[in-house]
Amino acid sequence: MSYPNDHGAVLPRSQLDRVLDEDAFIWATGIEDTFITEPWPKTGRILDEYELTGHYDRWKADIDLIAGLGLRMARYGIPWHRIQPEPGVWNWEHADQPIDHLLARGIDPMLDLVHYGLPRWIDGAYGNPDFPALMAEYAARCAERYRGRVRWWTPLNEPRVTAWYCGKLGWWPPALRGWGGFVRVMLGVCRGICLSSQAIRAADPENVLCHVDATDLYVAADASLAGEAEHRQHIVFLALDLVSGRIIPGHPLHAWLLGHGATASDLEWFVAHRCDLDVVGINLYPLFSRKVLSHSSHGLRMRMPYAPPTIVDELADLYHQRYQRPVMITETASEGSVRRRRDWLDGSVAACARVRARGVPLIGYTWWPLFALVTWAYRQGERPPEDYLKQMGLWDLDRDLERIATPLVDAYRDLASGGVAAVGPLARLLTVER
Repeated sequence: MSYPNDHGAVLPRSQLDRVLDEDAFIWATGIEDTFITEPWPKTGRILDEYELTGHYDRWKADIDLIAGLGLRMARYGIPWHRIQPEPGVWNWEHADQPIDHLLARGIDPMLDLVHYGLPRWIDGAYGNPDFPALMAEYAARCAERYRGRVRWWTPLNEPRVTAWYCGKLGWWPPALRGWGGFVRVMLGVCRGICLSSQAIRAADPENVLCHVDATDLYVAADASLAGEAEHRQHIVFLALDLVSGRIIPGHPLHAWLLGHGATASDLEWFVAHRCDLDVVGINLYPLFSRKVLSHSSHGLRMRMPYAPPTIVDELADLYHQRYQRPVMITETASEGSVRRRRDWLDGSVAACARVRARGVPLIGYTWWPLFALVTWAYRQGERPPEDYLKQMGLWDLDRDLERIATPLVDAYRDLASGGVAAVGPLARLLTVER
C-alpha cells in the first residue's frame, strides 16, 4: 500500500480518501479459505481448504511467500469453526499466529471473517434465526481483539454465491432449494453482514469495511431474453443493494423478494440498518463471470464463454456507476497453463489502467489465489484430493502439496514493486463521502 500510517498499518477510515490519490494502488493476494464443515451425506467429506492445501501446517511459510512478493496487503480468512468450536468457547490460535506473522512481515490483512462455512453447532446455518447475532458476536470479538492492528475487514465473502449454493442449489447447509430458499438465506446472510459491520465499526470507528461479492455480467443471446438477463443482473447486485439499504418500493427486486418469502418488515429492516460501503470488492474470473442466456430444447440455457479482459472495464464501470464508491478487484485469476494465466494477468492489469484513466476509482488488484486450490467438487466426489487441484495461483501445488513457483511469481513481484507504473495514475481525485 502506498500510504502506511505512522505504525505501518493500512490506512484508517478517516484517511480512506488517500487511496484515491493518483499514485496510490494496492497490490494484494490471498489464500483460498472455503470452510464447509458439514459432511456431504454420500461421501462424509467436508471442504476445509486450509486442511486440503496444507495451509494449517504451512501457514508461516505461506505468509513468507506473500512477503517475498513485496505486497503490503493480503486478504486472509480465519476459520470461525476452529476459533469458536462450540458456543462460548474461543480458541484464537488459528487467528493470532497468522495475523501476528502477517503484521511482522509488513503485510496488512484484510480480514475475511466468513468465507462460506460456519461452525457446525449453528443448526440450520444461515437459516438459523440466531445466525445474524452469532455472527455479530464473532465479529465484535475479532474487532476488539485486533483493534488498532487490523484495519480492513470483509464481514462475509460473496453473499450472493453463499445464497446460491446454500439456498438455491441445496449443496451447502442449510441445503434449501429454489428461489424461496435463496431469498431466505440471502436475508439471513445480509442481516449478519449489517450487524457485524456495526460491531466492527463500534470496536473502532477507523476500521474500513470492504464488502466483497462475486460479479456476473449477463448477456442475452437474442432480444426475447433481454428481460430475463436484466432480471438476473439485478439479482447479481442484490446483496450489496440489501446491505446498503437500496431495496425500497420501486426497486426492480422489491416485489420479487416479497413474492419469494421476504416480508415488508424484512426489507424495511435493511433500510433502517443500512451499511456504508467504504469499498466495494468485486471478484471476477474470465472463466465464470460472463453469462450468456439462450433458448434450448430444454428451456433456458446458460453458457459461460471465456471472457476477454474488457470484462474488467465493464464490471468496474458498472459497480462504480451503481454505488459511487471506490472499487477494488478482490479476486481474479485464470485457470490452466502458466501462459494462459500470464495472458490474463497482463490483460486484466492493462484493463485496470484503462479504468483508472477514465477516472473510475479502481484502487487495487488481488490475484486470487496465491497457490492452487482444491475444487469444491471434492466434497461430493470420491477421488483423492490431489485429483481436484485447480491450478490458478502464482504458485502451483504438486500432488504432495509442495508449492512450486511459476514465472507468474516474478511477474507479480515486478508489478507490486512498480506501484502504479502498470496501472497508471488515477485520472482525477474523488472525495469519499462520510
